[in-house]
Amino acid sequence: MSLLAALRSAWRALAANALRSVLTMLGIIIGVAAVITMIAVGSGATERVQAQMKGLGSNIMLVVPGGVSQAGVRLGAQTRQRLTEEDALAMAIEIPEVQVAAPVSRTSGQLVGGNSNWGTTIYGVTNDYLEARDWGLMAGRPFDAAEMAGSAKVAWLGATAARELFGEQDPVDQIVRVRGVPMKIIGVLATKGQNSMGQDQDDVLMMPISTLRNRIWGGDATSRLKRVGTIMVKVREGQSMKAVEENIKDLLRQRFKVPVGVDDPFNVRNLTEILQAQEESSRIMTLLLAAVAGISLIIGGIGIMNIMLVSVTERTREIGLRMAVGARGRDILSQFLIEAVTLSLIGGAIGVLLGALATWAVGSFAGWQVSMSAASIALAVGFSAFVGVFFGFYPARRASKLLPIQALRYE
Repeated sequence: MSLLAALRSAWRALAANALRSVLTMLGIIIGVAAVITMIAVGSGATERVQAQMKGLGSNIMLVVPGGVSQAGVRLGAQTRQRLTEEDALAMAIEIPEVQVAAPVSRTSGQLVGGNSNWGTTIYGVTNDYLEARDWGLMAGRPFDAAEMAGSAKVAWLGATAARELFGEQDPVDQIVRVRGVPMKIIGVLATKGQNSMGQDQDDVLMMPISTLRNRIWGGDATSRLKRVGTIMVKVREGQSMKAVEENIKDLLRQRFKVPVGVDDPFNVRNLTEILQAQEESSRIMTLLLAAVAGISLIIGGIGIMNIMLVSVTERTREIGLRMAVGARGRDILSQFLIEAVTLSLIGGAIGVLLGALATWAVGSFAGWQVSMSAASIALAVGFSAFVGVFFGFYPARRASKLLPIQALRYE
């Protein structure tokens, strides 16, 4: 029997019991749709974490002030303000593996530009901050040395703040008042998007850290000591993040003269490791979800085997008649095997459409990031075909082993 004739025969047999065929395919349909949807959701989560890592920058660590205790009460992290700009400079000079160490201070305030105003986050930074964050300027220029040293009234504006204040106008060379201080916009930051907490990273204004210290804060005690809220450290490519973390701790303990056995007045946070752990968790969750969804495919395969065994029993006389007129065992084997695979592939095709619809629904209505790839579709359909062959082989082989005389006498 030719392959085309076997396909026609299989199609006629399936069409003769259309409802039973549809119910048999249901497990395959649900399984393929579930596998595609779960992989899309998991891949979307992984891509979201990768985007967060890219937005943060590579090989990043944050050094933040530690906690302080008062009358036995621990006030939590960042309540002991001891980090200074000199600490950042010492890290960059004394630890060769450190590419840049950027001191950062932040506050918030209302910006006034032209006829508009906008509340935003205000950062005091150096040019090293852009290198640490892998953050470029969409327009304009960096701060020059004279501006950094002289607390110049210049600033960079984030894309969101620029849009809210100036609309479609070019913000470069415009004047923005920050707490009554006029600041000249000399650059617009490239778009970064949201961070892992859902905060808009483009809703910022950045000025030289000396300008924030002397002109916005007005030279208070914290300003005179050049205290900073955070030091962002970028480690050179190929260097051990753990080793650099220990070197930073040793250096700061020496600078702060921390006695042995006393808590450090600072914390070092390896953000890259945290995000990589999140990415690995997303991958593992994707595999688990796909495995759970794959169980539906196996259940569907068992349904196919069950129905094919029933079909062999129902068509025993037909099998005997085919063999009596010259059909060989392999012809009967191929006929029933093709029927099983056809059931699986049709169910797989419907499952792909249902999975694409479910993926779209999850992305549109639940607001989750999803990513449906051709590889996941090929995996689901290929597995469904494998299920058809695996679970259809036994019934097909059983049919091919029937003796013609016994099959013809079967009632």
